[in-house]
Amino acid sequence: MALEPSTAATPPLSTDGVAARDELSALAESIGSVARESVVSVVARRLLDQLTTGRIAPGTRLPSERQLAASLEVGRSAVREALAALDLLGIVDIRPGSGTYLRGSSSDLLPRIINWGLMLGQPRTHDLVEIRQHLEILSASLAAQRATDDDLAAIGQRLEQMEAAADDMAAFVEADVAFHLEVARTARNSVLIDILHSVRELLRVWVQRTSQDSTVTHKSLAEHAAIFEAISNHDSETAMETMRAHMTIASSRLKESLEEDSRS
Repeated sequence: MALEPSTAATPPLSTDGVAARDELSALAESIGSVARESVVSVVARRLLDQLTTGRIAPGTRLPSERQLAASLEVGRSAVREALAALDLLGIVDIRPGSGTYLRGSSSDLLPRIINWGLMLGQPRTHDLVEIRQHLEILSASLAAQRATDDDLAAIGQRLEQMEAAADDMAAFVEADVAFHLEVARTARNSVLIDILHSVRELLRVWVQRTSQDSTVTHKSLAEHAAIFEAISNHDSETAMETMRAHMTIASSRLKESLEEDSRS
């Protein structure tokens, strides 16, 4: 039974009885075999692909280590390590003596999956980064057009928080994320706000990975100040350009960070 994403509505897997055992076996077989390189990471990615199709209901018991190892053609230790990593990230729940269960729906798992993707440097992570760039540029443009005095005061307060936290990395990360979400709220587009809120963990991980020292944070502050000035002037074009410049630089920092990880 293939578990590729489908536009047709498909009922979630059964969780009990003979049918459940048959479906678990089919799930294990559908995941397929993998190459030997980076076995644990590949196993984890393959499991993530299947767990986020929407076909597996939260609380569903996954195939056993033995079934998964046979299907993937890897050792049980690799499967065990991959499941342990997913358990650590809160994606699955390992219950001794019972089995491994999916914790939440695909949308609930998105922030954790993004975090996992950034750690692995997966190609789809770069796709998410690209989408975030375009959303942030649009957000800045709309904010410049629609900002009220109260909106500008709120964004300005976030910028001040960033300035105050320039030498406190944890606080700087939170203030940076808050700045971008405040700009999104000012854009007054409910869909845009929902999307950026849904990837707020990506924003946080992004800033953590790209703001590693005071030199970078001070440069980032200057970039955010330019964005705020353009929005304050209700200059949509300049807001787009300053946000584009900031996102281009931040993307480059993130790419360097991921490449360093892949070499280590």
